[in-house]
Amino acid sequence: MAEKQLLTKKGYEERVALLEELKVVRRKEVAQKLKEAREQGDLSENAEYDAAKDEQRDIEAQIAELEEILSNAEVIQDDTKGGKKVVKLESEVTLQDVDYPEDGDIVYTIVGSSEADSLNNKISNESPLGSALMGQKVGATVKVAAPVGEIEYKIVAVKNN
Repeated sequence: MAEKQLLTKKGYEERVALLEELKVVRRKEVAQKLKEAREQGDLSENAEYDAAKDEQRDIEAQIAELEEILSNAEVIQDDTKGGKKVVKLESEVTLQDVDYPEDGDIVYTIVGSSEADSLNNKISNESPLGSALMGQKVGATVKVAAPVGEIEYKIVAVKNN
């Protein structure tokens, strides 16, 4: 049995829209590219045909992956228990490194594991930092094991939509 995928409502809707785009628009585009490439004749030395087949394979793999995620998705409901200042999924959390406060604050959004995107400061609720933050309130400090040793963060602000 596949593992449940926790998704925010926004993350779920984005994946549904992407799946629809891939199935309705992108599939047709690639089919047209394949048709045009076939009309050029010999397929054994046809770079356009090979490129279109590669694109088709990538789209089908992406569709399969999205369908798998969505079939096992559990959309996180807005749970206002504990008040607006408690860290939960979809929370935007502002942290300060206790040892290096001069480095400034950093803001993370807590998301499900399949939505994590470190380049956009979206961390999984299952990550070491994400799991340490879950359920905490403004003013709390959390310690997280890191390759350089233990890092301690103070929760400066929590924003829940």
